[in-house]
Amino acid sequence: MSKNSLTLPDMSQLSASGVDFINEPYFESLLHQAPDFGKIREIIAKSMNKEALTIEETAMLLSSNDAEVKEQIFEAARQLKRDVYGNRIVLFAPLYVGNYCMNDCVYCGFRRSNKASVRRTLTTAELHEQVTNLLRMGHKRTIAVFGEHINYGPVFIANCVKEIYSVRHGLDSIRRVNINASPLSHEGYRIVKEVGIGTYQVFQETYHHSTYARMHPAGTRKSNFAWRLDAPARAIESGCDDVGLGALFGLADWRFEVLSLVAHATHLMQNYGVGPHTISFPRIRPASGVTLKEVTDNDVSDADFLRLIAILRLSVPYTGLIVTAREPAALRKVALGFGVSQIDAGSHIEIGGYENIENIENNENNEIKDVQVQALEREQFELGDIRPLDEVILQLLRDGYVPSFCTACYRLGRTGKVFMEYAIPGFIQNMCTPNALTTLKEYLVDHAQSETKEIGEKILQDELNKITDNAKKLEIIKRIERINNSTDRDLYF
Repeated sequence: MSKNSLTLPDMSQLSASGVDFINEPYFESLLHQAPDFGKIREIIAKSMNKEALTIEETAMLLSSNDAEVKEQIFEAARQLKRDVYGNRIVLFAPLYVGNYCMNDCVYCGFRRSNKASVRRTLTTAELHEQVTNLLRMGHKRTIAVFGEHINYGPVFIANCVKEIYSVRHGLDSIRRVNINASPLSHEGYRIVKEVGIGTYQVFQETYHHSTYARMHPAGTRKSNFAWRLDAPARAIESGCDDVGLGALFGLADWRFEVLSLVAHATHLMQNYGVGPHTISFPRIRPASGVTLKEVTDNDVSDADFLRLIAILRLSVPYTGLIVTAREPAALRKVALGFGVSQIDAGSHIEIGGYENIENIENNENNEIKDVQVQALEREQFELGDIRPLDEVILQLLRDGYVPSFCTACYRLGRTGKVFMEYAIPGFIQNMCTPNALTTLKEYLVDHAQSETKEIGEKILQDELNKITDNAKKLEIIKRIERINNSTDRDLYF
């Protein structure tokens, strides 16, 4: 795989909408307003009508600590999640390609000053092996993660994506490759778009200016707040239909970060007619050489974490919300109920972490934890949920969810503005649910353990019984039978 230099930020290359829209004094004033319970009820009703909320309306939801108001928000988020996404949960796995980094983010195990970090970039053969192991697990979707380094320019990223798509294992292949990497220029985004990437993810980390400066020392490319803030807009202008936003919660006041994420989504919608495809909200975790108390005193409690998810669900109804394996399994289970639509599973976040994956996952839990501890010096941060993929899927099925590996929308052009137009009543029943059921059937036939397969088949039948469109139901049944009785795969609507 060839490498291409990643040039330093050139502020003349900002997008047409390249302005700093994070108005800190105004946001702070909103966070200090008194709650108006009548307005809160009106705002919740607006959200239930699947209308995005303004920054001011989001702030009003954040204003009250009243237990009854919180429960109203949680229940509304539960209902809205069911209305927009049904009971599907989309699954993916991160794939760390290289961890060389030119930045010195004080909270990150990959920062350049961390001498304990084991630096590595996968070779083409190693990348092929990692993808093969993901396919052996049953994954169909991955997000390729790169450090911010001169070695990981757009051509290198594009070549990695092409390699990932080329890998075959039995009947399996990766059908969608998302990217988490440094901000690119317009030309850089066009290069990666040409090879068929899915979502391009750039997290601002924190939208609070002084906190951002403290966390990202001057002299590194990441120290440029404006260049990073503008990255999703440049991506959209360059043809990348789907972009992902995120903040690292725990660096600044979590309420400020929620307002800023909504402001960012609003900025994109106002200027490009489409908001972010996904929003992520990871909490800061221990990492190699990082003492959290020395980094921040803005701990986000579990209660506040769940609350911010619910408020984001109400504020951006059609945006996918991702809760990662940073969080423990029990907390992720609760979060799924009122907002989250995507999770990673069976994740390893060290370079080459999917080596001998079957042996690791067959060990007892304490042995898995030993492996996790030993790997910390190679990881970007510490994971909270290290369950194997099949165990996660089994729990989802037991809880009444439909695990989905669907990638149909991205390959049929239902992205960006088109996705927003499709995201109306009937979309779930006509497209999302059928594709979730066929991809679940693939997993049950090709990868599932016996208990997972037994419960999964029951869930499939239960979901088919819910479908009222007989023609659609018959077509889904035909495709499920083809998957069960032949080598037919990837039968999407």
